[in-house]
Amino acid sequence: MPDPSTYRPAVGSIPESPGVYKFRDPGGRVIYVGKAKSLRQRLNSYFADIAGLHPRTRQMVTTAGSVEWTVVGTEVEALQLEYNWIKEFDPRFNVRYRDDKSYPSLAVTLNEEFPRLQVMRGPKRKGVRYFGPYAHAWAIRETLDTLTRVFPARTCSTGVFKRHGQIGRPCLLGYIGKCSAPCVGKVSAEEHRDIVDDFCDFMGGRTEQIIRRLEREMARAAEDMEYERAARLRDDLGALRRALEKQAVVLGDGTDADVVAFAQDELEAAVQVFHVRGGRVRGQRGWIIDKVEEVTTGQLVEQFLLQVYGGGETGDASADAVPREVLVPELPAESEVYAELLTELRGSKVSLRVPQRGDKRSLMETVERNAQEAFARHRVKRAGDLTARSLALSELQEALDLPDAPLRIECMDVSHVQGTNVVASMVVFEDGLAKKSDYRRFQVAQGTDDTAAMAEVVRRRFARHLKEEEDRKDEQGVAAEEGRPRRFAYPPNLLVVDGGQPQVAAAARSLAELGVHDVAVCGLAKRMEEVWLPHDPDPVILPRTSEALYLLQRVRDEAHRFAITYHRQKRSAGMLVSLLDDVPGLGDTRRKALMKEFGSLKRLRAATVEELTRVPGIGRRTAEAVLAAVAEPPTADADVAAGDDGSSTPLTTGAAS
Repeated sequence: MPDPSTYRPAVGSIPESPGVYKFRDPGGRVIYVGKAKSLRQRLNSYFADIAGLHPRTRQMVTTAGSVEWTVVGTEVEALQLEYNWIKEFDPRFNVRYRDDKSYPSLAVTLNEEFPRLQVMRGPKRKGVRYFGPYAHAWAIRETLDTLTRVFPARTCSTGVFKRHGQIGRPCLLGYIGKCSAPCVGKVSAEEHRDIVDDFCDFMGGRTEQIIRRLEREMARAAEDMEYERAARLRDDLGALRRALEKQAVVLGDGTDADVVAFAQDELEAAVQVFHVRGGRVRGQRGWIIDKVEEVTTGQLVEQFLLQVYGGGETGDASADAVPREVLVPELPAESEVYAELLTELRGSKVSLRVPQRGDKRSLMETVERNAQEAFARHRVKRAGDLTARSLALSELQEALDLPDAPLRIECMDVSHVQGTNVVASMVVFEDGLAKKSDYRRFQVAQGTDDTAAMAEVVRRRFARHLKEEEDRKDEQGVAAEEGRPRRFAYPPNLLVVDGGQPQVAAAARSLAELGVHDVAVCGLAKRMEEVWLPHDPDPVILPRTSEALYLLQRVRDEAHRFAITYHRQKRSAGMLVSLLDDVPGLGDTRRKALMKEFGSLKRLRAATVEELTRVPGIGRRTAEAVLAAVAEPPTADADVAAGDDGSSTPLTTGAAS
């Protein structure tokens, strides 16, 4: 464990200017990024008496092996550089906003010729306008079901849209009036975009203008004795009013604001946000965050403003993402700097303040109650999860006689069909939880058995680790200078292989050949869920109710799932390539074009000659040859194939291991 005094900068060498600093571990990886109004004052606080530091700050400074800083001109520049470095290096000790659940949004794909209304989760994309987030996906679908009768915009996927355009008939929504059917030309692209723009205006808060316009059109239709159209407009108005009734009016002045509240203890904090647009609550969102340092509510507000509006969580710092007003429980120390940053992001004035009285104060209290309830639920769940994971890791340490608890576990599995399309997977669990960003997939040479494949994959994984370790020690290496995480930078405490004694022995031999002696190896056999260790003739039998066994099973099952998924993808692509190899006139370029267009053997078989000829370079004769090559062979009437001598030969298929 590094001693902070060994890398403490010389007295007086730290400037007093504003800037951003990075702590690196002995391996050169950035583990914490921070900004400061005065770098000297801020950094000196880390090298005070360790016993007086916050527990996680103490862990950070004892994990680090060096510190460096960059001086900037203004505090706004420091904020922007801090955000960029957090996004680039993903430091393990920085606060990370993770959802207490995944919230869907109503997305409008304005970047397409015919924009689509759809449910969308995850990071925001450029050219897509979002409304929400909503608490449940069904709430979005209910909203769309109500509003598409008034704004009949496209809601179908790209594949459905293209297919109905090819057959010349709209889908069911087009027949019942909930889609204007641009796929078959019932409306032009400009007319469809007008419908989508009206939908966006309504969802964006311009409800009164649209309702008044529909009322005028209804009155005009009644005067012209177009009673059917007037009745349809009357029903449309009723649908819009029903949609508005489901959104509570909380601010009578039509304010656009985000209301933020926190509930916290020494280690974590719950954040709740109400998104108010046009005076109505359009969405609600929550996060649970780790507290790396002992921070005040004002400092939590700083982190929230930087990560959420800076783009760290939303992925899109557009004007729509930043409201005119942000209401917080406490102002940060440099509130004017953050207000300036938000103003730059929005492109117009943004107010950052604490509500003192009236409707806004009442709404803040409601958001605070939601934060407290979310935090209470999380603490109950956290207690159960932490207890189970800690027990599992300690049981594994004891059962396998490990020197330390296996905080990082890697598991490998091999999948193939009778020695063909051999692939392998590597999954990673840290602190008992899956870390999917570190998952890896391997292609293995054909015609090898399970033990040889396992030996090869283990050898490749740890040979790469040793190479990257050498690169790290080379001070001239680009990776060492930049501090970016490497693909195989960190070895596991425990390597688990899917299999019994042969697979474990193969993995242990590969590690021994490479000189890796600090990684424990075990195998989990499926038949009796036995745990095998190298050089041990008898397996370790864990109790069926053991948390350690549950953890090993989860790790093994995840590796198996990941390997099988990759194997199926590779087998499907390989089958398609092999069928197209013998088609005359079909070279590598045209074959790749077909695979890119259709993607799978099933879709290619379902295609017509006309659809194939739309692919660049594919003529009618070639298209007919392709369809003939991929056509399904005729099936036999019986489950066996008859030979020339009248005997029957069973049809066999291989099973993925």
